[in-house]
Amino acid sequence: MPLLGLLPRRAWAALLSQLLRPPCASCTGAVRCQSQVAEAVLTSQLKAHQEKPNFIIKIPKGTRDLSPQHMVVREKILDLVISCFKRHGAKGMDTPAFELKDFDIAGQFDPMIPDAECLKIMCEILSGLQLGDFLIKMAWKDVRHEMVAKKGLAPEVADRIGDYVQCHGGVSLVEQMFQDPRLSQNKQALEGLEDLKLLFEYLNLFGIAEKISFDLSLARGLDYYTGVIYEAVLLQTPTQAGEEPLNVGSVAAGGRYDGLVGMFDPKGHKVPCVGLSIGVERIFYIVEQRMKTKGEKVRTTETQVFVATPQKNFLQERLKLITELWDAGIKAEMLYKNNPKLLTQLHYCESTGIPLVVIIGEQELKEGIIKIRSVASREEVAIKRENLVAEIQKRLSES
Repeated sequence: MPLLGLLPRRAWAALLSQLLRPPCASCTGAVRCQSQVAEAVLTSQLKAHQEKPNFIIKIPKGTRDLSPQHMVVREKILDLVISCFKRHGAKGMDTPAFELKDFDIAGQFDPMIPDAECLKIMCEILSGLQLGDFLIKMAWKDVRHEMVAKKGLAPEVADRIGDYVQCHGGVSLVEQMFQDPRLSQNKQALEGLEDLKLLFEYLNLFGIAEKISFDLSLARGLDYYTGVIYEAVLLQTPTQAGEEPLNVGSVAAGGRYDGLVGMFDPKGHKVPCVGLSIGVERIFYIVEQRMKTKGEKVRTTETQVFVATPQKNFLQERLKLITELWDAGIKAEMLYKNNPKLLTQLHYCESTGIPLVVIIGEQELKEGIIKIRSVASREEVAIKRENLVAEIQKRLSES
């Protein structure tokens, strides 16, 4: 299996060029997995006559602070993207990149298999993020120039291909081009059409053919693409009251770039590559705007259980109880006060979304029991102290 990657094309290619082996060796690849970290620049302005310094906090241009709520959403997006990459065999690597999460396949493989997997990965991620309906447009890079200058097609054949630029569709469009004698009788054009037909066969086996539209009008601006290119866009859905349509452009893109690695290798070794990039920042913006419109609240912690007491001087018992939960791998917390009011503790659980509360007081301690309270239903049950961990784990597994 190839090594799969997550990093920007040029940085990835520069690194890969240092790892190249003789042609007989197996291919090498790399991955990158990193989320953006905003850095604060602190400027101290000191004046001789001042006893205290004045501090000016500056955030670097192009960055912003993220609240705990935003961080939860961002981490969920990144976790979904990265878990999908790993599901397809990716390995992690750290490089200085910001907005994108990349997946790349490098090496000499049979036609269209890596390309089809990249499109499959893109579909899995966009479906998992539940952003709504989407479409992946697919085409050739700079169609006419690609056909004439690089593929050796006669200009009239390339012009015939140009007639299809305004068309878009699936394998039926490829079949239609097969039926055109000016294309099917040309060796280079026929080879390209056969590759596209093969690609759609793989896409159909992956169950994503209906999400792919062959669209020759698509053009990506980066020069290093050499073959099939693709770009994912969200389809506009009717906006609800108070919503504004979000026009963010493409949310994912990629393609084949067989010549890029050789540009960075002193010996000019050619390594075929294909990959994709997920626009995390654009996706985060979309999710953020939808949350604002719907007034959705996001839990900023993963706390499962809150340890509470209705009585004073029970800090030691609470500490014993929470230690037992922590040691069992249960996510728990309590208020950092000696004698908190029970109502304050319960309100805290409701405001932060903690699902369960365990309550210990004088009566519970005397009887060797613990009360478990469901925050949502406010129902309480008493159980034996020694059964606490098992009961909590059971409830959490059922929720």
